[in-house]
Amino acid sequence: MRRLFPVTDQTPSDADREWTLDELADAYAYPVTDGGNGVWLRANMVTTLDGAAQHDGRSQFLSSAADMRIFGTLRGLADAVVVGAETVRLEGYRPARARDAFAARRAAAGQRPAPVIAVVSASLDLDFTAPLFTEPLVPTLLLTGAAAPPERIGAARRAGAEVAIAGDGPGVDPVRAVRALADRGLTRLLTEGGPRLLGQFVAAGALDEMCLTLSPTLTAGSAQRITGGPAPAVPEWFALAALLEQDGFLFTRYRRA
Repeated sequence: MRRLFPVTDQTPSDADREWTLDELADAYAYPVTDGGNGVWLRANMVTTLDGAAQHDGRSQFLSSAADMRIFGTLRGLADAVVVGAETVRLEGYRPARARDAFAARRAAAGQRPAPVIAVVSASLDLDFTAPLFTEPLVPTLLLTGAAAPPERIGAARRAGAEVAIAGDGPGVDPVRAVRALADRGLTRLLTEGGPRLLGQFVAAGALDEMCLTLSPTLTAGSAQRITGGPAPAVPEWFALAALLEQDGFLFTRYRRA
């Protein structure tokens, strides 16, 4: 993986070789934060050259081996992976797994062996017989609103999931969702979308960092962008923090300016 922009002072001696998972973990380490109860919300998304976030409804067609290594690294560093219910259904989400490569690092940071998968859903219209609920190493967490169907809350809890109320109505308030996770000691947060959920975090001013992969592909068509939904009153500015390249893919990190 070729280094194009500084990330840390510990650079690999051979800039053209593939980075190890330890080096990627150092490069993508969560910053030490003073405000906001120490919470840091980063997003990880992929986009084509013409702005598509998916092809045929899925993002995997836009990815690469290096992209998946970074995907795994970001998960390996997170306390919780926050994802929308529609993405869970479309992508066939499974529980996060413990990985030996990150075990010592997670233990030293006081983290669980694997990140919690936190699903944002108003209706809780989810398959509670799926592996995400029947096979998690740590219980799956559902973030929903106060008006969520009581029978679905009961079904979720019977399936072993935890349920947190993060909104007064049927939907979830993005800021309250972040606070609900922080209240559970989950402060290193990663959202993998989908676009509507990411758009809600952006509109609420809750996103601290964007890890964006630029895929050297073109899809045309009508695929959705990486964000959707309501726009903030004015565009939010982010500053480039890092840039890596491999096989024509650009791996960027932007932090709130």
